[in-house]
Order: sequence, then C-alpha cells, then structure tokens
Amino acid sequence: MSKSIVVVEDDESIREMLRYYFRSVGYEVRAYESGEAMLEQEKGLSRPTLYILDIMLPGVDGLEILRRVRSDRETSGVPVIFLTARTSEMDRVAGLEAGADDYVVKPFGIMELQARVKAVLRRTQREGESQVIRYEDLEIDPAAREVRRRGTPVELTFKEFELLRLLASHRGVALTRDEILQAVWDYDYTGETRTVDMHVKTLRQKLGEEYITTVRGVGYKMA
Repeated sequence: MSKSIVVVEDDESIREMLRYYFRSVGYEVRAYESGEAMLEQEKGLSRPTLYILDIMLPGVDGLEILRRVRSDRETSGVPVIFLTARTSEMDRVAGLEAGADDYVVKPFGIMELQARVKAVLRRTQREGESQVIRYEDLEIDPAAREVRRRGTPVELTFKEFELLRLLASHRGVALTRDEILQAVWDYDYTGETRTVDMHVKTLRQKLGEEYITTVRGVGYKMA
C-alpha cells in the first residue's frame, strides 16, 4: 500500500532534496512551499502517513499547520515532525508541547531524518494498533478484537476483522483488491481477488450494506 509524506518547506533546495530522497525510498511526496498552499491543495486528498513541517514559514507557520492538523478528525492522529533552524531548547519544547512527534534541527543529515521518520512511524503504529476506531455507529477495538454496532457485539472471523479495521483506518481512501490482499493476507493471491469480494459480502451481511462502498474498477472504501 502506498505511503505518503506531506512536506511544507519554503527553502526550495531542502524541499526538493526531501522530495527526491523520500520518493527514492518508496514514498509518495506532496511538497509545498507555504502553509497556505498546503492547506488549500490538500483538500480532498488522501490522509498522509506523515507530515514534515518547517516552523519558520511566512504567513501560516508550522505551529498553525500543526494546530489545524490536530483539530481535524481525519488527520488528528497523523504523526508530525518539525524541521527548523531554531536551536534553542525552548523552541524545541514549544514544538513538542504543541503536539509534534519529533523535532529535527537544521542543518541535518538525510539519513538522520530518515531514521527519525522510521522511529516515529513505528511508535505511532504501535500506539494506533490499540486505539478504538469509531465509524458512524461502529466501534472497532483492536486490543480486544471486538466490533460493536450501536453497542451490540458483532461476531467476525479473524480476516473479516482485519479487513474491516483496514478499511476503517483508511476512511475516504479507495483501496484496490491487491492492496487489501497484501495488507490483510500478507501475500499476493494472484488472480484470487474474489477472496476480498467474498469477505466484503459477509461483512455487509453482518453489519449492513451502508458501511463499505464499492469503487467501480478499483476496489472498496469506507467514506
């Protein structure tokens, strides 16, 4: 499944270096030179895996972007790394207290930043695995491996639960059948995408038709 990073950095050389490097290691990169451009152009796009934000931006700065990211239900759980020339301890504390997950001071080595990115994603993934996911009147509890609809437990098989959790964790994103197979079954079922269709069918029978949408020619999503 594709991973995406949103970069907001007004220094073109740094911005392009980050775009080039993270693309080379398998990420989709959406890079912006200002907070205003990022907030406008990100509307309607899929939720990123990570934000890398410069604090010292003209206009809408990194702290304001972070505030908006954290106040939006769709992006509130996305990790944020601040990237800035500020070096004082108080600046670093202010960024972390505002809700950033890490703080990298310029000048930096690209391998150091990549290591920080991996560490933040590992940590937030572990934390996210135990958080209850709420979607409309569904509650999905990964730790207890329970699903409740309007407070009533719904019995699901192991793969049905994993499929539902995957779709609910990527609300608004149309996932292909191949992506779902790779994520839920952990290997390719070449030519056997009917497996996904069958599990979606049983989920709809148990939960109702309204939760999972078929995206013609692509796969499935939860809006």
